[in-house]
Amino acid sequence: MKVFAFGPRYAFVVAGVIFIALLCTAGLRSSTGVLMAPWEAAFGWTPSQISLAAAIGIFLYGLAGPFSAAIMQSFGIRRTLLGALGLMTLATSLTLFVREPWQLYLTWGVLSGLGSGCVGMVLAATIVNRWFVRNRGLVTGLLTASTATGTLIFLPGLAALTEMGGWKPVVTTLAVLTAGLIPVVWFLLPERPSAIGLVAWGADADAPVAPEPARANPFGAAVRVLLESARKLDFWLLFGTFFFCGFTTNGLVGTHMISMCVDNGLAITAAAGLLAMMGVFDLVGTTASGWLTDRYDPRKLLFIYYGLRGVSLIYLPYSDFSLYSLSLFAVFYGLDWLATVPPTLRLANQAFGESKAPIVFGWIFTGHQMGAASAAFMGGALRTSQGSYLEAFVVAGATAVAAGFAALLIRRGRREPAAAVTA
Repeated sequence: MKVFAFGPRYAFVVAGVIFIALLCTAGLRSSTGVLMAPWEAAFGWTPSQISLAAAIGIFLYGLAGPFSAAIMQSFGIRRTLLGALGLMTLATSLTLFVREPWQLYLTWGVLSGLGSGCVGMVLAATIVNRWFVRNRGLVTGLLTASTATGTLIFLPGLAALTEMGGWKPVVTTLAVLTAGLIPVVWFLLPERPSAIGLVAWGADADAPVAPEPARANPFGAAVRVLLESARKLDFWLLFGTFFFCGFTTNGLVGTHMISMCVDNGLAITAAAGLLAMMGVFDLVGTTASGWLTDRYDPRKLLFIYYGLRGVSLIYLPYSDFSLYSLSLFAVFYGLDWLATVPPTLRLANQAFGESKAPIVFGWIFTGHQMGAASAAFMGGALRTSQGSYLEAFVVAGATAVAAGFAALLIRRGRREPAAAVTA
């Protein structure tokens, strides 16, 4: 692996590879919003049936997080990521042959959820802790923003594909993209800085290097860390606030925003473009949040983020769905979409230490996806029974405001040691 042209800056090449992997995974996970109407038309499935498949995938996407973090520690990031991309490719390809809802639950839900769960925020946390000492908050923000960037890049194009050729070209495109990432990861992702004679970005050349973790049963390690962390109130506060983060983002808005806009007279491509606009502003907002997290109290940042998000969600169903009001919502909400991740990860590092933090964050992220799965199913169920999304968005907004106040109760924890290096 040739790194001489980059030297210590090869950490940013690694971050770029992970950014692309996270970006494509985000495109896969967010594509349900584009596929919902075509699947309804093709198979006669109800929104609640399709939402259940999305909810299963979202839940397993989160549940796989802590176990994937433990697998990465035991068997390596590179092997774990390659296996996950292979499973995502298989699951997406098999979706081309579904004819019944249970088949969609198995492919789009179970297999896709497990595969994509290894290519999520836990991967970003592991990479940041292993490859960076300086600018951790900023890099965390950039990697987190890849989710929004995935929405930005993929949704408008996928929506156009559905209008031209239905749902199958969308699924085929996603399968090709995940398969194409496999050689990129194979050739460009070293296991750790010391594997190519480097140290983490910002670390002193003579700084003590953390020993490689002993290879252990990853499932036992993940459960052990959960039992140890669950004794602290901070864990449950972080878990709970992140539950409502997922409830109010990819669970509700990511899954149902396009459908809600179509209900109010927008074309599917225009609705997808609205989510893309959110992606643009989230790229800015989440990166800025990482910069702020390096400098300010992360609890206060979370209070502001959740409060503003709640207000915007309550506002949306009462708007007139004009271009002006929807654009205002997209800008306001987009800046806040995943801005919560950098301060949440920093609080996890402070409370539980860097060696445990990726697994702990994996469990916290499980809470995020449990909230997302709940909102994905709730939104579809309310749409089926009530004929609108009004109640779902108002409830979500209220929970976001409550999460903001809960964030203030998290203890600040100890300061991270400046010399800590993970090779």
